[in-house]
Amino acid sequence: MKIVLSFFLITFYTLGIAQDDLLGELEKSEKLTSEFTTATFKGTRLINGQTIETKSKGELEFIFAHRFGKVSDGIYELFGLDQAFVRLGLEYGLTDRLGVGFGRNSVDKTMDGYLRYKLLRQQSGAKSFPVSITGFGNMAVRTSPRKQDADFDITLEDRIAYTSQLLIARKFSSSFSLQLMPTFLHKNTVDGSIETNDQFALGIGGRIKVSRSIALTSEYYYRINVPESNPYYNSLGFGIDIETGGHVFQLVMSNAQGLTERAFLTETTSDFFAGEIHFGFNVTRTFQLKRQERGN
Repeated sequence: MKIVLSFFLITFYTLGIAQDDLLGELEKSEKLTSEFTTATFKGTRLINGQTIETKSKGELEFIFAHRFGKVSDGIYELFGLDQAFVRLGLEYGLTDRLGVGFGRNSVDKTMDGYLRYKLLRQQSGAKSFPVSITGFGNMAVRTSPRKQDADFDITLEDRIAYTSQLLIARKFSSSFSLQLMPTFLHKNTVDGSIETNDQFALGIGGRIKVSRSIALTSEYYYRINVPESNPYYNSLGFGIDIETGGHVFQLVMSNAQGLTERAFLTETTSDFFAGEIHFGFNVTRTFQLKRQERGN
């Protein structure tokens, strides 16, 4: 009986030590893992500008953006609803971190194409990094006015503008995200009396989630090297994001009517604080064109 009792005591003691060792290894393993932050923003657009988000590999996003006239135009223009400017666009995820897109904005009949790449991702754990950083590059071609309607000899090169951005964002909590957008924009041809070819801006934007499917957003771009004679305004906007399944519906109010970087960064003609506000919306719909591999 003593031998049997001793056997059980030794067995349970050995199992207890083994369990402690196993739990210790699991805790150690958990400490060594890292977790990437997801859904810093709900979509690839904040208001008019971009976010750090990229589409997953094989995803195609359709983007329909709409801006009306100025609310301050009054009842005769139905508070801007009689006027409408749109941008239709597509963005495709080549990889989980690299996307390509193009679109057409009715403002100045502008065609644009771009690339975005997520350089670094916010993560916590064994290897932590405080922010996500995405590089964004855009080329826009302004096709209006037509050559025969222009007041001067205009070439294709004259119509082109380039934009480069670093989008730097941090998700502080499940409800609050903040993003900085240092921006460089080059126009091949400008009116030298009011603009320079190379223009710099610093943007700041954020998102506050108020419910499971609704968030408040805002963004502001401060232009840095602006001549005193420049007639344009800094772009400012506020929005409400509503998630409905595969759709993201954004209601926005902004002083910018153009929907490409060239237009809203350097050619915004309305003063937000004078009531020259454009109501509008962005609608995005994502389609999965390629089956995702398990484990990705």
